[in-house]
Amino acid sequence: MSKPFILEHLKPGLIVEGLSPDGPSEIINFSPSVIEKNDVSAVVTVYFKAPNGTLKEKILTRADGTGMKIIKDFSIVFDANPELLRLAIEANRIKLAHHFDPYLAINTSRIDAYPHQITAVYEKMLPKHPLRFLLADDPGAGKTIMCGLLIKELIARGDLERCLIVAPGILVEQWQDELSEKFNLEFDILTPDTGKSKRSSNPFQNQTHLIARLDVSSKKVATVFHQSADW
Repeated sequence: MSKPFILEHLKPGLIVEGLSPDGPSEIINFSPSVIEKNDVSAVVTVYFKAPNGTLKEKILTRADGTGMKIIKDFSIVFDANPELLRLAIEANRIKLAHHFDPYLAINTSRIDAYPHQITAVYEKMLPKHPLRFLLADDPGAGKTIMCGLLIKELIARGDLERCLIVAPGILVEQWQDELSEKFNLEFDILTPDTGKSKRSSNPFQNQTHLIARLDVSSKKVATVFHQSADW
């Protein structure tokens, strides 16, 4: 649908009829870039692409615009919500951050990693594909820290969507607290009631990050695990 044209409508991307005798033309640019609304003597140099693809220029006065019409508007309008744009940019930055920060998980967590933890995660575990790794350091060496670093790095790189941690019963809450406080990773503890309020009774379909008690969940986890194709 066409509409009348006035100089104030000028912007790159407009398809205008009447600018060229050859047919509708696309506005590429114009000068000056600011046109006063009440300036009846305004004169603008318009740079446009003719129907045959050649680039041309033409001097327009306000009177010249009366015989022109806007056919289509392919201009880019920057009127999006700035907060949503900032959020989208930040999400994309975080998604690609590991390409520029090789220790992303360390630098975004509340920990002071030791050299042996960095070596295990970044030199031995992350480069290994597929990952099959037995972490069997002495008690107190920081195995939970290493696992948290590995999980956070894999999530940041888009390689991990679902995660199940199976731990001795007395340690499940410790795992939950450590992952939350140190890595900002929220895990739910698998209980007999987990998922009962959902339409699906399979907790592995309802939740992506779970911690299960080793002593009470071996049979249940094995049964549900094999029924879920997503894990």
